[in-house]
Amino acid sequence: MTPNHQSPLQLYFHPFASFCQKVLIALYENGTPFEPHFVDLGDPVSRDAFLAIWPVGRMPVLVDRSANRTIPESSIIIEYLDHHYPGARPLIPGDFNKALETRLQDRFFDLQMAEPMQKIVTDRIRPKGRGDPHGVEVAKASLLTAYGLLDRQMENRTWAIGEEFTLADCSAGPTLFYADWVVPITDAHKHVRAYLERLMNRPSFARAVEEARPYRGLFPQPRADD
Repeated sequence: MTPNHQSPLQLYFHPFASFCQKVLIALYENGTPFEPHFVDLGDPVSRDAFLAIWPVGRMPVLVDRSANRTIPESSIIIEYLDHHYPGARPLIPGDFNKALETRLQDRFFDLQMAEPMQKIVTDRIRPKGRGDPHGVEVAKASLLTAYGLLDRQMENRTWAIGEEFTLADCSAGPTLFYADWVVPITDAHKHVRAYLERLMNRPSFARAVEEARPYRGLFPQPRADD
């Protein structure tokens, strides 16, 4: 990742975080120049520098120096980029109904899939004896329900809303990639599996995955009773 100090856009992120990857995919899709700022919340200097910009402390955050604006939240960042820094590939369709479906699918991946996936992952890093096995089972069941719904949707689609690659696919890539690590996507959901494979072959997502590879050791391993 080569910094572009001429770009007015600064992205504060960690390459292994799924919501950060979501924004990286959007940037890579259109070759949008930006200045990357790696955030290590475990390092006091890096953490304090980031909190000075966004006290909430959640990544990613985009800073647009030309407009003197700070934009948090992955979906909002991509909407902002699509409007203010449009590329050759719009990520929000111009048609209202397609745009609405794109936003709906984006919410589906973030809320119905990423949220239970993160519940399972964060439970693994809880102190011994403080796990939430019931909550984990509920999260796994929620993921399987989401897989089933998505499998029916993807039976005759190339991308999340059809033949156009959109914001929804930026969301789907990291979510499905990590969800597959905690609740494997099997042949029972073959259309989801095929969709994930297409996403993995998309250059923008493949690049984000490769840049995150050195940090895979950070992913919490299952508990003995997981």
